[in-house]
Amino acid sequence: MTQLKPGDKAPDFTAKDEQGNDISLSDYRGKKLVLFFYPKASTPGCTVEACNLSDNYEQFKTKGYDILGVSADSQRRQTNFKKKYNFPYPLLADEDKAVIQAYGVWGPKKFMGREFDGIHRTTFVIDERGIIEDVILKVKTKEHTSQILKN
Repeated sequence: MTQLKPGDKAPDFTAKDEQGNDISLSDYRGKKLVLFFYPKASTPGCTVEACNLSDNYEQFKTKGYDILGVSADSQRRQTNFKKKYNFPYPLLADEDKAVIQAYGVWGPKKFMGREFDGIHRTTFVIDERGIIEDVILKVKTKEHTSQILKN
């Protein structure tokens, strides 16, 4: 699991979004960023989490936050996921897992008695200077907005 904690400098990155655009952490300097990592596009838990953030997007914008989702899915899969649910924020297609590993969210998991390596559902709240304000390890997919905004 991630070793990053509040007060740490967020690791810089550049990766392609679902449309093939390069997105970097530095693009968000001067803004607050919700960087959420999810295991797989279009799966039930990931859909609930991403839709919860999307449904509350205006609330995030009002409070000065941008949102960026990350998984190891292909650009095509991310595009389909975004289109199907009309997400207002970009999704990074981190197929080489560079961002995922920089944030330490790749590791052993258990599901239905089986062990395998995968993405741990984790959210980082990053301030305007690129410093981590919060790390949410136990994401509640249906209540994720309130976990982030603490309301």
